[in-house]
Amino acid sequence: MSSLRVLFLGGTGIISSACSWRAIESGLDLTIVNRGKTAGRPVPPEAQVITADLDAPATLTQIAAQDFDVVVDWIAFTPDHVRARTDALRGHVGQYVFISSASAYQTPPARLPITESTPLRNPFWQYSRNKIACEDLLTALYRDEGYPVTVIRPSHTYDRTLVPFDGGWTIVERMRRGQPVVVHGDGTSLWTLTHHRDFARGLVPLLGHPRTLGDTFQITSDDVLTWDQIAHALAAAAGTTAQIVHVPSDAIAAVHPGWGDGLLGDKTHSAVFDNSKLRSVVPDYVATIPFETGAREIVAWYDEDPARRRLDPAVDEAMDTLITRYRP
Repeated sequence: MSSLRVLFLGGTGIISSACSWRAIESGLDLTIVNRGKTAGRPVPPEAQVITADLDAPATLTQIAAQDFDVVVDWIAFTPDHVRARTDALRGHVGQYVFISSASAYQTPPARLPITESTPLRNPFWQYSRNKIACEDLLTALYRDEGYPVTVIRPSHTYDRTLVPFDGGWTIVERMRRGQPVVVHGDGTSLWTLTHHRDFARGLVPLLGHPRTLGDTFQITSDDVLTWDQIAHALAAAAGTTAQIVHVPSDAIAAVHPGWGDGLLGDKTHSAVFDNSKLRSVVPDYVATIPFETGAREIVAWYDEDPARRRLDPAVDEAMDTLITRYRP
């Protein structure tokens, strides 16, 4: 029996890189299309790589000349992206997997835990509204012509390169310097962080699975922490302690809109997920990497190279401003 032919549009990002390695480990015949500009996350040597710009019509023509069992679209963010890919792939793909976002869910959620049937509505964040529009387009394609669509909604998924606070390494560096750091709200809202290798354990078994067509699955960890716990776990991994100052999210947005938009549109509100639907198709799925382990991986990666430990001056300055106003 031949291996499943899988194409990743993208494949070297935070989430997709782990899925690339997992796909190869699972015996899939993997091809990756990207622009060849991501050197930090190596591609599995067994994967075929096509270096191309997916926004160029010639690239889609080249892809459409081949037949794939599965195409996973990691880098479609607008309906125009989705329309171009699905038009080109029509008749040449057995399953088109769209990577959406859990931030598309009703914000704030009316009830917890969040399931795939939670309404989609995010009035705060354009990124999320674009993902909703993409899903609407794909739902219509499946309903009208049976287009073989599967939608995946990751939540906050990280790897060793991603500090889960806005500003990246800035918050860890401030902790190490003995400076206070800002945590939004009162620090007690619940948040789900998913290690990218755990996400890959959930995604890869869905590829080529006949029970996924026309359906939607969220893939998250079951490990839930408060934002204060996340800050303290990072501090412990960095060999220091966290002096936390709590600041309302709307106050953060007023001082630093770029930081605040992601808070108001996503991180401010508790997010706890029910993975029962995923387990109905992948019965042995379990996320095994707690954030305390992930935090040590993050700090170790940044400490390997001083050049990685860059501060975001705007976030650093915003924290100083907010701490002056809100520190007891």
